[in-house]
Amino acid sequence: MALTTGFATSPMIAFLQEYLEIKYTGVEFQRFIYVAAKQQKLYLVEGSEIISTYRISTAKEGVGSTHGSFQTPEGLHKIADKIGDGEELNIIIKSKQPTSEKAEIISDASSTNLDLITTRVMHLRGLEEGVNSGDGVDSYSRGIFIHGTHEEGLLGTPASKGCIRMSNKDVVELFDQIEVGTFVVILNN
Repeated sequence: MALTTGFATSPMIAFLQEYLEIKYTGVEFQRFIYVAAKQQKLYLVEGSEIISTYRISTAKEGVGSTHGSFQTPEGLHKIADKIGDGEELNIIIKSKQPTSEKAEIISDASSTNLDLITTRVMHLRGLEEGVNSGDGVDSYSRGIFIHGTHEEGLLGTPASKGCIRMSNKDVVELFDQIEVGTFVVILNN
């Protein structure tokens, strides 16, 4: 479940909006996703208000964009594909295809050393050449997703191999509120 829901004005989001307007001139951020890697939180933002806040896990290896780094890439992205609409909770998704297998959810803070992708997938496409798009750093070809995880007990700590993990219920909630093309801003703050 989202940590907070409903509309709430936030000084953090006002600062973020100003930053985005300066950094990405000409891009309109009406409804977007903000991933705060150091906080291990994902915010769904509309205008200058937070709609929902979710506990997440970004990469265990930190923030970075290099192929093979197992890091979460920073910068401006968009949702390129959405996979799993209508699928059962905890269904395992492989190669962007739902399977008939269901994951056993791990509620304690232990790792299975698996990086199962469950319930829903939102595939990210980087929009900044040389940062998260292009040779050696391309988020889309790296397979960077926002997705459900079977290791829900690790949410709130860096634990993934580059993706942004969410609880299965939360990923369904977020999935249903956004469209392909929604901007995603990932910052190491």
